[in-house]
Amino acid sequence: MKRIIGSETGGASAVRARLVTVGEDSAGQRLDNFLIRELKGVPKTHVYRIIRSGEVRVNKGRAGADTRVEEGDVVRVPPVRTSEKAEERLQKPAPARDFPVVYEDEHLIALDKPAGVAVHGGSGVSFGVIEQLRQARPQAKFLELVHRLDRETSGILLVAKRRSALTKLQDQFRDRETGKTYLALVSGAWPANKKVIDQPLHKYLLADGERRVKVVAKDDPDGMRSVTLVKVARKLEDFTLLEVTIKTGRTHQIRVHLASNGHPILGDDKYGDFELNKTLAKQGLKRMFLHAWRLKFAHPATGEEVALEAPLPAELAAFVENR
Repeated sequence: MKRIIGSETGGASAVRARLVTVGEDSAGQRLDNFLIRELKGVPKTHVYRIIRSGEVRVNKGRAGADTRVEEGDVVRVPPVRTSEKAEERLQKPAPARDFPVVYEDEHLIALDKPAGVAVHGGSGVSFGVIEQLRQARPQAKFLELVHRLDRETSGILLVAKRRSALTKLQDQFRDRETGKTYLALVSGAWPANKKVIDQPLHKYLLADGERRVKVVAKDDPDGMRSVTLVKVARKLEDFTLLEVTIKTGRTHQIRVHLASNGHPILGDDKYGDFELNKTLAKQGLKRMFLHAWRLKFAHPATGEEVALEAPLPAELAAFVENR
């Protein structure tokens, strides 16, 4: 069964779009993120589809996913369908959960996100880190994700506690002014002289709507330039531990870049070596070995550099030490 989210009018149950006025707390937010929160339970793929089709309007004009809405803007939200099962999930609040804190002040929180937890609900996930954090901190007036991490990636995740902090931090991520370094364990011996991967990436959808990313030719019109810096941190018998710094923040960038160079991340269920993953799972590695290790950024209030580090989770550190 499907349910339509929208306003009904007339005896014929005709459904029409809703007009939503942007409040102070949402000012400066990207349109896609605004809609994802407004249309809870609707898959993100569908949210992007209605934006591309022009069904979503801001002040009666077409807008892109990256358009930033301002207080007082009127957003036309078309009726969309969601399953009754998703509606049932929405009636249940996310369980309150605190996450390990790497750094916190009155402007932001840096969490050490565990693997296996989505950063937010949507696309088949009823809740994520941000929903659980809001439940755990009901007194907090404002908590918003600054950026994203894949569900299976652990490590540093920033949450803004003020709108001003959110916009300034997101500007830094968009303008590539942050320093993001990950630890990744890959199969085989990574060549020490392979230090820069500069390959365009193209994002596409499978038939079931799941996201995938692939390397494309440099002259491909759909390719987005993507640059990854790689440094060998430790050589093991069959694997290599890498320090990976991304200069661009594309979807699945590290996973695709490393796999396309013949050294997939261990445990990667989308781009990895599936037979090897099965063997490693029996040896104790039951997740993807990718960890957001270090993050540098300018503090949104003071402008001073903040350098954070989250050590490898115990299960990953133990796997390395036992090789």
